[in-house]
Amino acid sequence: MSTRESRTWLPLVLLAVAIGAVLVRVPMSAASRAELRAMLDPVIVVSGLVDEHFFRDVDHEALQRGAIQGMLEALDDPYTEYIPPMLIDEFDKVMRGEFVGIGAQVRTNDAGWFEIVSPLDDSPALMAGVQAGDQVVAVDGESTWGLTTQEVISRLKGEPKTTVRISIERAEDEGAAPALAKEVGAITVVEDAPEVMPGSVRFDLEIVRDTIETPTVRGLHRDGEAWRYWVDVEERIAYVRVSQFTGETRMHFPVVLRGLMADGMRGLVLDLRGNGGGQLLAAVEMADLLIEDGLIVRTEGRQSEEWSVSATRKGTLHDFPLVVMVNRASASASEILAGALSDNTRAIVLGERSFGKGLVQTVMPLGMGEGQLKITEAHYYLASGRNIHRDDDSVEWGVDPTDGFYVPMTNDEYRTMWRIRQQEEVLQPRGDENAALWNDDAWVLEHLQDKQLSASVRAIQGQLETSTWTRANDAEQPVNAEELAALKQERQRFELLQREMIRSVRRINALATVDGSDDIEASDLLPDEAQLAGGVLEVHDADGAHVATLRITGQGVERWLMDAPLEREDEGASEAPTLEQ
Repeated sequence: MSTRESRTWLPLVLLAVAIGAVLVRVPMSAASRAELRAMLDPVIVVSGLVDEHFFRDVDHEALQRGAIQGMLEALDDPYTEYIPPMLIDEFDKVMRGEFVGIGAQVRTNDAGWFEIVSPLDDSPALMAGVQAGDQVVAVDGESTWGLTTQEVISRLKGEPKTTVRISIERAEDEGAAPALAKEVGAITVVEDAPEVMPGSVRFDLEIVRDTIETPTVRGLHRDGEAWRYWVDVEERIAYVRVSQFTGETRMHFPVVLRGLMADGMRGLVLDLRGNGGGQLLAAVEMADLLIEDGLIVRTEGRQSEEWSVSATRKGTLHDFPLVVMVNRASASASEILAGALSDNTRAIVLGERSFGKGLVQTVMPLGMGEGQLKITEAHYYLASGRNIHRDDDSVEWGVDPTDGFYVPMTNDEYRTMWRIRQQEEVLQPRGDENAALWNDDAWVLEHLQDKQLSASVRAIQGQLETSTWTRANDAEQPVNAEELAALKQERQRFELLQREMIRSVRRINALATVDGSDDIEASDLLPDEAQLAGGVLEVHDADGAHVATLRITGQGVERWLMDAPLEREDEGASEAPTLEQ
């Protein structure tokens, strides 16, 4: 056989061997193996023809990934996915809640620098003296200027017990460089990057990488390196937020709750908002800690055996008023926990309907260096027997708030709340100037600007005082409120797509003409300098009769008007159309 022939057929031989290995590894009937061979035979033939006849060199790894991903996409399940070898570390980081690095929450700031949001508890970064607000301007002497957050993170990650040198820029009023920092002159000059900001210093730190556990169990506020959990000190009402379900959650959640119980906790707000899920076992163990008996969850799939787990009395914490907060971003394991607590009448659920992900995935290794497969195996069902999964045609899904505790929040309210919460989770190097105020529950709730939390605290206060939950509102949850909200969201998305289609058609028509360059952009309906937010837009019909007065709530109104069937009556005139300010 010639060299070319051997090169051509080598991928086919390897693929055939791999398929044979799969057939041996996966238990299946003879008929199923025959069906699998029949399905894969054309893939092998096409691979060989591409390798022999395609006009460019062939990347066989890319072909393999494409074949796998294409096959999984045909399943029409966004949760079944192939994890190639190069992404396994990142995937495991999310699933296990641990990684190897320096240990810090980070972001890219407005100036384009990599900024430390907060060092993590007991992390190498914290031990080395890294502080919130520090800018990492270089890693091992190479500038971070203009790099993405992920690119810088990749440089900071590495093997445990290896050393990385980072160059820090810090405002002088935030504290001098730690004693273990090197001299400023040791820093490599960074070309094409801003000079040291006035009032700032630069210095180097050498940090030994280590395995980091991502914290998932959080309180209201950082008090030094400890968390403050009390939202009402006098009534001993605690607040605990679980941001994800990982191995770290399984270890720390019981410790935190038992510590609060020992400190006199009489009521608890458990915050699962924005928690997208994680390990099923973590949610089950948390439910078992809070429920004495009763079904927690049941799973059922096409091929997998039915499985269920019930709470056990041993180790269960004694009863106390419990409110679980969920919203439209609470998914999967969050819904299992919230649903189990609600269905077993252990807690009331407050907030908004949850996301609706009622599917269970299993991660399967494909062999040495071949990646992993995360595959959906089953639906899960709550104690009530309900499957909460949301499909495209679903009109009911997720875990609903308890009657009287539907408390929706707008996107702006969520943004404000999360911004404040992020600030309170930062590990600060100095004392808290508001330390005394955190004992005042009225100040705490006003400061956090979180109406769902405020309603939760009021509910527990009522239960403690009168043995009756204080309802969040007197009105019942609007009929089909969540469905109508989802319908509105889908309509808005559809309208945006329509607008983009109209813009695309306009550009196509313009480009199709010889002298259509001036028509590529839409007409300028309103002057750029006009301050529109807060103004009003008057609408009149064809006879001049007044139809409506629309208040303008944002400066970007022209972006919406330009795609509407509108044109200026005074096109070409210097003045703008009549618009009351």
